[in-house]
Amino acid sequence: MADVAKDLTAGTVGGAAQLIVGHPFDTIKVKLQSQPPPLPGQPPKFSGAMDAVRQTVAAEGPRGLYKGMGAPLATVAAFNAVLFSVRGQMEALLRSQPGAPLTVNQQIVAGAGAGVAVSFLACPTELIKCRLQAQSALASSGSPGVAVKYGGPMDVARHVIKSGGVRGLFKGLVPTMAREIPGNAAMFGVYEALKQYLAGGPDTSGLGRGSLILAGGLAGASFWASVYPTDVVKSVIQVDDYKNPKFSGSIDAFRKTLASEGVKGLYKGFGPAMARSVPANAACFLAYEVTRSSLG
Repeated sequence: MADVAKDLTAGTVGGAAQLIVGHPFDTIKVKLQSQPPPLPGQPPKFSGAMDAVRQTVAAEGPRGLYKGMGAPLATVAAFNAVLFSVRGQMEALLRSQPGAPLTVNQQIVAGAGAGVAVSFLACPTELIKCRLQAQSALASSGSPGVAVKYGGPMDVARHVIKSGGVRGLFKGLVPTMAREIPGNAAMFGVYEALKQYLAGGPDTSGLGRGSLILAGGLAGASFWASVYPTDVVKSVIQVDDYKNPKFSGSIDAFRKTLASEGVKGLYKGFGPAMARSVPANAACFLAYEVTRSSLG
């Protein structure tokens, strides 16, 4: 139980650091992902990431880059506590003997197990966040079902439950799991592989903060590089209208996005996602490792 408490605490601190550093990048990613295809002969609402930043700041001020942060901030403790605690318990099960370092393959398995657990927390949180982040872009495009102007995370939850019941909060669970399971397997596997490489062996306890920042940043980049199209599918499903949906499910969303926008459509917002992943995950892993170490 002591190890669980340490993982809970360190995971919470790491998650808060990740959110503060990375949320503006995430807002731009979701805006780019969720903007509808332009009409023939018309330019898209956002020509790219920097244009999305300029338009967001001009229309909503700098606070617009932090729109939707309330939902993940309110649950960041639970999300990262579950992620790092489940990973810690998976590590304990996989160890050949107490205190033995895990292999890279074992870390991949532990990461995948943690991904299963966090999917059930990530799905409703991401749905609320995405609907808040995307509403201005969708409203100005004339998309159906966006007449509602949400007042905040709880307002989104009320409207979603009214439209789709409690199950409505779990819209997009399948692509969420398809993102979290392989994504976390890749992230924790790469993180361990880089730490062992930098340490020159399986004992990574002596690594400095610079090495942890490098390993954490590149591990985060591996998460998004491995699952990004799945995240696009998740976002478009979660901002879709409940009463008049454009997509019947994940496969339908994938096919329609590919048909209307090509492969490029499955990578909308990829630049901001990658720009976010390195500093945000570097901050997360560093904060986790430092906090975990300080707790003994």
